[in-house]
Amino acid sequence: MPLSRQAAKRILKEAGAERVSGSAAREFSERINKIAYGIANKAVKLARHAKRNTVKKEDVELAI
Repeated sequence: MPLSRQAAKRILKEAGAERVSGSAAREFSERINKIAYGIANKAVKLARHAKRNTVKKEDVELAI
């Protein structure tokens, strides 16, 4: 489930922004999603390399 623009706006506001433009929320969301999917792909590869179907916490930690 990708990070929505509304969730991106909320995160930016929690970080201290008073106002967040739609284009800023869209850009933030797109970049966070790209990073997250990259980490997920690496974690899956690590699990498969270890001959597992289950992605474990350690796989995610190593992927980061």
